[in-house]
Parts: sequence; structure tokens; C-alpha cells
Amino acid sequence: MTISSTPLADPAPPPWSPVLLFSLCLSMLLSALGSSLGNVALPALAQAWRAPFALVQWVALGYLLTLTALSVSVGRLSDSLGRRRLLLAGIAVFSIGSALCAAAPSLPMLIAARALQGLGAACMMALSMAGVSDWAPAGRAGRAMGWLGSLSAVGSTLGPSLGGGLIAWSGWPAMFWLSAALGALTWLLSWRTLPADRPRHGPAAPFDGQGALWLALALVCYALAGAAGFTLSGLAWLAAMLLATAGLVWRQGRAPAPLIPLPLLRHPALRAGLLGSLLVSTVMMATLVVGPFYLTFALGLTPGKLGLAVALGPLASAPAGRLVDRFGAPRVAGGGLCGLALGVTLLALLPLSSGLAGYLLPIVSMTVSYALFQTANNTAVMQCAAPQQRGVLAGLLNVSRNLGLTSGAALMGALFAWGVGNSDMAHAGPEAVAAGMRLTFAVAVLMVGLAGWRSMMGRWPDAGSQTPANTR
Repeated sequence: MTISSTPLADPAPPPWSPVLLFSLCLSMLLSALGSSLGNVALPALAQAWRAPFALVQWVALGYLLTLTALSVSVGRLSDSLGRRRLLLAGIAVFSIGSALCAAAPSLPMLIAARALQGLGAACMMALSMAGVSDWAPAGRAGRAMGWLGSLSAVGSTLGPSLGGGLIAWSGWPAMFWLSAALGALTWLLSWRTLPADRPRHGPAAPFDGQGALWLALALVCYALAGAAGFTLSGLAWLAAMLLATAGLVWRQGRAPAPLIPLPLLRHPALRAGLLGSLLVSTVMMATLVVGPFYLTFALGLTPGKLGLAVALGPLASAPAGRLVDRFGAPRVAGGGLCGLALGVTLLALLPLSSGLAGYLLPIVSMTVSYALFQTANNTAVMQCAAPQQRGVLAGLLNVSRNLGLTSGAALMGALFAWGVGNSDMAHAGPEAVAAGMRLTFAVAVLMVGLAGWRSMMGRWPDAGSQTPANTR
């Protein structure tokens, strides 16, 4: 069920080396750092320009919205234009955007530069994943995907502490100068190591600009609905998202070269993988939103101990890739979902008397299991199409992950606040905060169960197996 009208030639496999993997990992690390560094800078930016939070938050939203809205589009373009040239262009755009952020003379200019940074990050995140699927040997694809996941987690976890140190040392522009310097280093390394784009027969398929516009509009409306929460404006944005989604589906059924080939979405493993990524990312984001409140207001941790507790587990994703290569994606993903189910169940039943140890045990189970699931899921999903469609799939994976993060921050955060019963967490009392956390993760148990059911129904292929999506 191959969709592309521009089949690739079949040359010898490109050379694979640790340096090539390192360059792809750096791209993933920088795109994750771009988000977490921007978030930690918000208080300093509000003080520097004496701006309200409603305006300053667009420094974070501008990056995340651009990254989410354009991931599929840049992936689709890479399927036509080639991975190397578009990834190098993305790294360059990210580096230039970082330098413009550091030198921004006003807050609106900074927000615009962050959007440019997000465009580069969309290329880096989607095409690093697609590049691993294209260039890694069959027996090492899972391990390489694990390293990408590990560096993404490190970037998200390292950002707050690194950004806080840079702001204290030299002010907020130092964060963006560092991103620009690392981006330039990543570009040079990638330019020397990325394999040349493979030759093509015939002209490239036309780009579906209307489809890209409908998709971007739907994703932006969904993110704004999540940010607005359970309010009238949130419902209005949600309605706009549904209308834009209908427009996207209408366009994809009529476009000569659709942005998202609808027949590809009929693949059960792909549907299960995308839904699983969304649900599991929602659950994990809930730990990052709810966890700090529980640790601070229920257990009374100091900021230093809080940072150490929140940072547990991100490095566990590197060994996950070796397990995928050895045991296959279905078994590893199933084990990851079982570990997640155990962790969220323990949190849903957690008594306040269990203290910090009682909280950390399920969190470690969840972070390790998340690494197992994401690595196996990403590896399996990237096998669901021919090579000329992997850019689209990588973009869809990033969209599902980012939508899950948005849902976890907005919906699960709102559920937690409702369960606490007091918007002022400092005066809610430890038992009320613990009750809110238990309610949140009781719902998370249902989400993990749904992800597991869809995974079993999706019948994931083992590594290297032939799937209906790449059968001619």
C-alpha cells in the first residue's frame, strides 16, 4: 500500500557510525532543550520587560505550537526533498532563531524568534527519527531509537537546572546564545556525517499546502483549547479544532498528493501506535504537573530535593533500545505498558503515610516503562510504511506526543485541581493534595488500559517484518 508517486532508488545502504548517531542525538537533544530552557526563562522575562504572564507565556507557546503544527509538514517535505538537506536547513534555522532570541530588542521580537526556533526544531525532531529508520542497520534500529529517546528526556530534564544556572550567571540571553553555539556545532557535525540523499526517479510529488494549513490550524486550536481549560473560550477553541479537522479530512480525500495519506492510517499498528503515544504521553505529563505539587504541599520537600525527585529516570531510555533489538517491539512495548499500569495503580492507591519512598517507587517504574514503551512504539510505527513515507510517520509521532503533553498539562492538571477542591494549593492541606493526585492517576489507569487494549488490537509487527503498508 505504497502511496508516494516518487519511488526511491535502491542503492547500497548508507554508512552507519557512532558519530552519525551522535549527530542525530544532538539534534534531538537541542529540540528538547529549546522547550525546557524557554519555560524556565519566563519569570526572568516577565521581570525584564515588566510584561504580564498572558503575554510572556507566548515565549513558550510560540515554540511549542510551531513545533507541533509543522512536524508532519516538514516530515512530508523530507520524503520528497531528502532528509539530509532538510535536516541541515532545520538545524541552521534553529541556530539562527536562537541567536535572534538572544539579541531580541523586545518581547514581540523574542516571540517571533521563538517561533522560528520552533520551525527548526520541528525539522530536527522529526527528521532525526526518520533518519534513524533510514540509516540504522536493521539489528540496531531499536538501540538507536532508544538513544534518541534518552537524549530527548535528558534535554527536557536538564533544561530547568541548566537554564536557571545560566540566568543566574549572565541573564536570560545566555541560554539562547548557548543554544545557538550548540546548534552551529550540530550543523557542522551533521554536514560531515549525514549520508547523501538518495537519488529519485521522476519529479517530486507536489506539496499539499492546503492540507498543511488545515493541519496546523487544527493543532493550534487544540493547543489553545488545552491552555484555556474547561472554560467557554476553551470550548470555542475545541469546536474550531473539530471544524479544522473536518477540513483536513476533506482535503486529504481530494488532494492529488495528500499531506497525510489516508490509506496509510488504516494500518491497525499505526493507529494503535499513535493513540498509545498520545495516551502514554498524557499520563507522563501528569506526573510532571501533579508530582511537584504533591511533593511540595503534601510531603513538604524543599526545592532542591524536589528537583532531584522530578529528575529521576530519564537516562533509562538508552538500554531500552537494546531490548527492542533483542526481543522485538511487541514484547518490549507490552512490558512497558505493564510497568506503566503498575506505576499508575500504585499512585492511585498511594497513602500519604508512605512518604517520599512510596512516591518514588511507582515513579521509577513509570519512567523506565515509559522508555521501554516509547522506544518500542516508535520503532514499530516507523516500520509501518515504505521509506518515502517515514518523514510523515515521524511527524505524526511527534504530533501525537506533543498533543499528549498538552493534554496532560491542561486536562490532567484541571482534574487534579478539581480533586484537591481548592485552587490555592498552599492552603489545601496535605490530605486534600494527596486525594487530588489519587483521582488523577485513577483516570490515568484507564488511559494506560486503553493504550494496552489498542496495542493488542493493533498487532504490532516484529522488527524487520513485512507490513501491509510497505507491500507493493
